[in-house]
Amino acid sequence: MRIARWLAAAALFSAMPVQAQAPTGAPKLVVVLSVDQFSSDLFSEWRGKYTGGLKRMASGVVFPGGYQSHAATETCPGHSTITSGIRPGRAGIAVNDWFGMRADGYGEIYCVEDEDIPGSTHDNYTVSLKHLSADWQTLGDRMKSLPGSTTRVFAVSGKDRGATLMAGRKADQTLWYDWRAKGFTTYIGADRSRVSTAVPALAAVNARIAQWIARPVIPPLPPQCQARISPIQVGKLTVGDGAEDGPRTDTPENMAKDYRTTRALDLATLDLAESMVAANGLGRGAGTDVLAISLSATDYIGHSYGTEGPEMCGQMVSLDARLGQFFAMLDRQKMDYVVALTADHGGFDAPERHSEHAYPSASRAPLSLAAPVLSQMLAKQFGWQGALIENRALGGDYWFTPNVPGNRRAEAAAWLKAELERQFAGKVAAVFAKADIAELPAPTGNPALWSLAQRVRASFVPDRSGDIYIALLNGQQPMPAGIRGYVATHGSPWDYDRRVPILFWRKGMAPFEQPQPVETVDILPTLASLVGLPIEAGSVDGRCLDLAAGPSTTCR
Repeated sequence: MRIARWLAAAALFSAMPVQAQAPTGAPKLVVVLSVDQFSSDLFSEWRGKYTGGLKRMASGVVFPGGYQSHAATETCPGHSTITSGIRPGRAGIAVNDWFGMRADGYGEIYCVEDEDIPGSTHDNYTVSLKHLSADWQTLGDRMKSLPGSTTRVFAVSGKDRGATLMAGRKADQTLWYDWRAKGFTTYIGADRSRVSTAVPALAAVNARIAQWIARPVIPPLPPQCQARISPIQVGKLTVGDGAEDGPRTDTPENMAKDYRTTRALDLATLDLAESMVAANGLGRGAGTDVLAISLSATDYIGHSYGTEGPEMCGQMVSLDARLGQFFAMLDRQKMDYVVALTADHGGFDAPERHSEHAYPSASRAPLSLAAPVLSQMLAKQFGWQGALIENRALGGDYWFTPNVPGNRRAEAAAWLKAELERQFAGKVAAVFAKADIAELPAPTGNPALWSLAQRVRASFVPDRSGDIYIALLNGQQPMPAGIRGYVATHGSPWDYDRRVPILFWRKGMAPFEQPQPVETVDILPTLASLVGLPIEAGSVDGRCLDLAAGPSTTCR
């Protein structure tokens, strides 16, 4: 009898209509935010401490365990997914930098560099989107391609790859911080006649940066971060002893580089974003506009000091507060806007601190995995001369140089794979030759369940990925101790680097949380549905995420 009464009550309750609170109609402004190196772990750790803009985002629709599902968890591959809906392998972005033929011979190629322009080098390059595939189209590109479109697209970032890969090919204004220019800049050859009117704050922001370079000021540590002070020795470097360090003062160039590793970088980026909104009336035109913002300071600070010290605490407090001011500015515009916030990759703290925080198995990869050592192994086996292998760190992609004969590459890769598996048994997680990955189909389904090979395949580009890929053990950092700017890093196929939060907020949207895995490639189809942008089946790798908490849907 009790069961019957319970079933009757449950049936009555289930029949009651659920009031869907999600707003209707297309928003007037889409804001896409990437917080560089903002892992799910970092979001989870700080979630209850936010009081500003990140608190607002955490009160919307929350996917705390999103995925940059590929193995190449770096800035360029990660940003290539956020507004395009396709994975890096399909986009043509294998890693941040790869090795191949340049105009002046074999060398390192940057992901947004046009290496064919005379005088361009990996370190002093001309920014270009030439390496992106035809399949790669950003949200802004797609919206601007519609007949009669009035969409405006603006983007700003502390990194060129952050701005350009979220903006796309058709953006109205794209700005990024360039240490060479000692300020924010745009494409070489771009029409700059409207920059001062389109972004009025640019001159003042760059003047402020110039003043900082001339006389740098590091703000004090916020009071709530004092308890995190605990010095950690990493090689000859000491981190965790207070606020971020002052810049190197030996040259203006180094001071301009070190400006990036301060909380000030994100403040400047958001100042420019606000200027873009106000000066151009973004969100107040006939159509829907797009504003893409990539905030880079979390990444630079994470690399330089790790993710768990007082330096990162200062960054989280500063970023949260400044984002709160940014959203308040948008609120004052009295327009309907939606925000999507995610990250290009995660991060892993310095092993030296992990060993003091109950994770002593964290370590640094052995130097015996350095490219010159592997090159010597090939030379001894095959008798080839010169440098045979190039690599940017320990583990990950390794490229054969032209000194390895083209008709012997597959043979050399197969031999090296077998030899590494023998010599490093139990010391690396896996070794793959290019042929192993090339024969795999593009992965689908739950990214949390993908094999290591499938993760590598998701960012595999045949003519740009390495001849060998070495997956380090979980918990191994691929950088030696004591390198300034690389106390900690990312780039592994493990979840601490793959998992990122994916957050949506819109006024009137009913909040909910979904802890099951989704991907950053889902952001584009989700936002496209909100603005009424048709997406051709098969043109993206992601799916629309229904942001309506009730029986209605935002996916059409």
